[in-house]
Amino acid sequence: MQGLMQNQQLLIHTLIDYAAQYHGKTEIVTRTVEGPIHRYTYRDAQARSKQVANALKRLGVELGDRIGTLAWNTHRHFECYYGVSGLGAVLHTINPRLFPEQIVYIANHAEDRVIFTDLTFVPLLEKVQDELKTVEKIIVMTDAAHMPETSLKNALCYEDLLAAESSDFEWPEFDETTASSLCYTSGTTGNPKGVLYQHRTTVLHSFAACMGDCLALSSKDTILPVVPMFHANAWGLAYSAPMCGAKLVLPGKDLDGQSVYELMDQEEVTMSAGVPTVWLMLLNHMEENGLKLPHMNRTVIGGSAAPASMIRKFETEYDVTVIHAWGMTEMSPLGTTGVMTKEIEKLPFEEQLPYKAKQGRVIYGVELKITDDEGNELPRDGVAYGNLKTRGYWITAGYFKGEGGQVLDEDNWFDTGDVATLDEDGFMTITDRAKDVIKSGGEWISSIDLENAAMAHPDVAEAAVIGIFHPKWDERPLLCIVKKQGRDPSKEDILQSLEGKIAKWWMPDDVAFVDEIPHTATGKIQKVTLREQFKDYVLPTAQNAAE
Repeated sequence: MQGLMQNQQLLIHTLIDYAAQYHGKTEIVTRTVEGPIHRYTYRDAQARSKQVANALKRLGVELGDRIGTLAWNTHRHFECYYGVSGLGAVLHTINPRLFPEQIVYIANHAEDRVIFTDLTFVPLLEKVQDELKTVEKIIVMTDAAHMPETSLKNALCYEDLLAAESSDFEWPEFDETTASSLCYTSGTTGNPKGVLYQHRTTVLHSFAACMGDCLALSSKDTILPVVPMFHANAWGLAYSAPMCGAKLVLPGKDLDGQSVYELMDQEEVTMSAGVPTVWLMLLNHMEENGLKLPHMNRTVIGGSAAPASMIRKFETEYDVTVIHAWGMTEMSPLGTTGVMTKEIEKLPFEEQLPYKAKQGRVIYGVELKITDDEGNELPRDGVAYGNLKTRGYWITAGYFKGEGGQVLDEDNWFDTGDVATLDEDGFMTITDRAKDVIKSGGEWISSIDLENAAMAHPDVAEAAVIGIFHPKWDERPLLCIVKKQGRDPSKEDILQSLEGKIAKWWMPDDVAFVDEIPHTATGKIQKVTLREQFKDYVLPTAQNAAE
C-alpha cells in the first residue's frame, strides 16, 4: 500500500524561490572582484538567476548541458548556481587553482559548452582557449565599464547579457534525480575525476546542514563562506543559506586575514567556514592587531585537520565555537560535524578539547564503518582503526563517465581512502590518509596526530609529517616545520615540546625546517610533493642503523 502524500520533486530552484518569497529582503553582500562592496537581496538574486537562465536558453543551452565556471565567491557566481541548474543544465565549478593542463582536461572531459569567468581568470583562458574543444562562449562576469580588451573568441559581457533578458522565467520541471552540478576531485594522483550531483541529493544535503546537530543554520545567521564555491559547492552553503534565509557575505578573491576580518566585523558575521590555512591567516591578523570577533559565535573548520591549538585559540580567546567537520567532494561533502553532546558540554574546556579535535559525529543521512584490509568490520570502540567507508543519501555512486571503474562494493559502501577510528557515540577521528600513514616496525603512526601535536608549539606556523625510509623500521617520521615569522625554534625545542603528548616510539627521527609546505588546490597538505622533495633524505637514525 502506497501512502497518500504529495510527490513534489526536490529541485534546486525551490531554494532560491523560497528565499525570495519568505526572506526576500535579506541581504547578499559581496566584495566584488572589481573592488566595491555590492549589496542586494534574495529577491534580486532570484530575478537575476532567471535572467541567467533566459540568457543560456537563448544561447541554445539544453537539459544536461555542462556549463563551466571559473569564479570566486560572488553574487554573480551565486546567480549561476541557480540559473544554470534551474534551467536543467549542469553547473560545473572549475577550481582555478589547478594547473592549466588540469583545467583544460576537466573542461574537455566535462564537455563544457559555456564558461562563466571572473576577470581574474581571463588571462588564463586566453592562453588555453584553443585547447578547449567544446567551449562555444566565454562569459566574463563583469559590467561594460570593466570589460577587458581580450583575445578570447566569442567573449560576452555578463551584465550586458543579463540586461537583454527578462526576469520572467518559468523554471522547468524534471525528475529530481536529474544532474545538477559537477565537481572534480583535486587529482593529487592521476587525472581529476568528476562527481555528478543530483537535485535531490543537493536538497537533502541542505536539510542536513541546517540541522541543529550539524551546522545549525537559521535566518538569524549571517554566513561568510570562506570555503570557495568551486570546492564542493562551498560545502553546500550556497544552497543551505537560502533554504533557511540566512544573510550571505561573499568574500570574492581577497581571502587574506585583514580582508576576511573586515567583512566579518562590518557585516556582523555570526558563522563562517573554511580550511585551517585561512583561519591561520585570520588568527595571526587579529593577534598582531589586538582585534576581537564580537559577533561571531561559531566557525566550521574542514578540508584538513584543525590543530588543537587553533581550536583552543578560537574558543578561549575569541569565544568562537569550532565545529570540526569532515567530508569529501564525493559526499556532497558533509559527513561528520563536531557538535558536542550534552554530556560533553558539561565538561571543563580542556576535557572537551580531545572530542573537539576529532572530526566530529556522524550526521543523519550518512553511514560510516571501518574495516580491515580484508573488509571485515572493526569495532566502534575509539581504539581500533581501519579503512573508512561510507554510504548514504548524498554519497557518490560512481565517477562521471565511469572514470575509476566500480567504486562501490556489493553493499554500496564507498572507500574514502582515509584511515579512521569510530567510537560508540558516533565520533570519528581520521588518523591518516591510507597513502600517508607511516608504517614503522609493523605498526602505524598517524601523521595527523603528530602534526597536531607539533602545531601546539608557539613558534610553529605549520607542520607536516611524512614517512622516510629506514633500514630497520621500514619508515620513520620526518617532521617538516614552517617557523612563525620572527621566531627561531631549534630542532631540540620542537622535539622536547612533543614529549608526553605522543607515544615515545612515535617521536620523529628528525626535524626539517622549510620555507613553506605545499598544498593542494583545495588547501590540503600535499604529501606527495613533500615526499618527492625529501625522497633522497637520509635520517640520522638510518645512518646509525646502517653502521
